[in-house]
Amino acid sequence: MDAAAYDASPVLIVGAGPTGLAAAMSLARAHIPVRLIDKAPQPNPYSRAIGIQARTLELLEQHRLVEPFLELGHRARVANLFSNGMRLAQLDFDPLHTRYPYLLFLDQSVTERLLTEHLATLGVKVERGVELMAFMQGSASIQTTLRRADGRTEAMRPSYLIAADGAHSSIRRRLGLNFEGKTFEQTFLLADLHAETDWPDDEFHIFASGDGLVALFPMGHGRHRLIADHAPEPPLDPAPEPSLEQCKALIARRVRERVDVSDLAWSSYFRVNSRMVDRLRVGRIFLAGDAAHVHSPAGAQGMNTGIQEALNLGWKLARVIGGAAPDRLLDTYHAERHPIERDVLRQTGFITQMAEAGHGPLKLLRERVMPVLAALGPLRDAARATISELAIQYRRSPLTLERVLDGGPRAGERAPDALVHVIDGPLGRAPGVGCIFDLHDPAFFSLFLLVPPLPVDDTPLDPAAKHAPPPDPEVEKLAAEVERLLPNAVRVWRITDTSGDGGPALSESYGRTRPSFYLVRPDGYISARGRTGSDLHGLVRHCEAWFAVGGEIPEQATL
Repeated sequence: MDAAAYDASPVLIVGAGPTGLAAAMSLARAHIPVRLIDKAPQPNPYSRAIGIQARTLELLEQHRLVEPFLELGHRARVANLFSNGMRLAQLDFDPLHTRYPYLLFLDQSVTERLLTEHLATLGVKVERGVELMAFMQGSASIQTTLRRADGRTEAMRPSYLIAADGAHSSIRRRLGLNFEGKTFEQTFLLADLHAETDWPDDEFHIFASGDGLVALFPMGHGRHRLIADHAPEPPLDPAPEPSLEQCKALIARRVRERVDVSDLAWSSYFRVNSRMVDRLRVGRIFLAGDAAHVHSPAGAQGMNTGIQEALNLGWKLARVIGGAAPDRLLDTYHAERHPIERDVLRQTGFITQMAEAGHGPLKLLRERVMPVLAALGPLRDAARATISELAIQYRRSPLTLERVLDGGPRAGERAPDALVHVIDGPLGRAPGVGCIFDLHDPAFFSLFLLVPPLPVDDTPLDPAAKHAPPPDPEVEKLAAEVERLLPNAVRVWRITDTSGDGGPALSESYGRTRPSFYLVRPDGYISARGRTGSDLHGLVRHCEAWFAVGGEIPEQATL
């Protein structure tokens, strides 16, 4: 849809870190006007967050952006946890049902550069050296004052404001929101350096001991990220940068493996906070990323959480700004993401405390119980899915319509990839083999109509020929009703099973019920599923209630 079709002021995004960049990408892809500002005159050159999880990579793939990340990042397929020289657990990511069964390590500065370059292709440029000085909400817009580096000011009336301005968010403070939680007592050391080790470079290692914690993450070509707690001397304020000799001393005391470090590129001290806001929406203002939650870096969840909540918010804003959905759709941003943020804080805080424990029940849990639990297959599978963020789901969201089918993902869960035979699709798509991720465009809903497998013509002349059956009236009725409710916002695909390489089978990923439907949201999660005949009315009512103007909320749906 052409951006000119929207008679709306731009969305103002404050903060050009990964969260703000992802929010701008989601909106710009849907042709929503955006302004992205950051008061810093230049991007931060340091690597800070480095881990990109499988689910984030899947979403980048759907935005046609994953290849440069894979080219520049370093893949780690195995995690190891040691305690006092003994390996307690090893977790490999290969069994994950994804094209990305690993943790990708990449400097945050590179992540930001790649997102910024992609935004430029969508017509959005980061405005640096621009600060939000004041704002006041109105019924139809927000009155803001921006100040540039040369002191010039500008009055702007954005339709909505996204606060992605980091852990010290000035917007959060001005809104008077509580940032509840705690600060861990320990000081942590962070460093990027070169390390020679005896272990494979596709594994990362966490060492716990009575002296404290050390973690080493491979960045490729011998580069590693070092994180350690309990710095030997409490740093002054302002803290001097940790030295290479301090890094060597920490490793020597806590790691009973050969690790020779050199070439310190960057280092810093930091304290871990575990805090979050109680509201993600205040009128026309939304909080995302570190402005909404901060926590331990354990599990590499922070940056990924911010990017994914930006993509969750982006399509909802686009739908409301376009005048096609009710304002209550925006309330589901908090309803869906706030519980996930709470779980991330609990999990990362617990992992940090357990890894650091020098005595007591947590040490006993780490050294006695964890090895037993880690040997159990179901628990290992659950750990992989949680860390990779493939387990994130919105099953309790009011935006889900669930009907029982024979297998397949439930409404609210991520839409997995699958190899399919396309019978027909939008934009004159010719029949042929493709993948779900290739068919889904994050600027649109995707309605996948799963029909019975095509009959194979076994004539000698063309044994591979397949003949499409005549259209099913119920299927066609379903597609027409959804297109009527979501004009220019949904792409309908009639697909069926096929065989070959390139992805899991459709029946493996989406079950065996035929005919059936899956309505996939722009952010890659299933909003509704069911049978094309008996569940037609439910799907139509669901779309009317949440994705079209004027609908009523179904009685069972609550925020």
